[in-house]
Amino acid sequence: MAKLTIAIDERVLERARSRASQQGTSLEALVRSYVESFASGEEERMQAVKSLLDLSRKTGGGSGGRRWTRDELHER
Repeated sequence: MAKLTIAIDERVLERARSRASQQGTSLEALVRSYVESFASGEEERMQAVKSLLDLSRKTGGGSGGRRWTRDELHER
């Protein structure tokens, strides 16, 4: 596993460590999780969009051609 070094303000670092501790984890674990999520996010997003579009096609849901006015859409 590779190591990463970053420069960060000490006050920010302490606040981040404190918040991580409150969540029952370490700052290192949070950063690792974020970077892993960031790195794999595009593939997951594309798969989610594809699944949603497939589901939309299968269900055949729609408005039946109905058009709403702006007032109808914002009616409370």
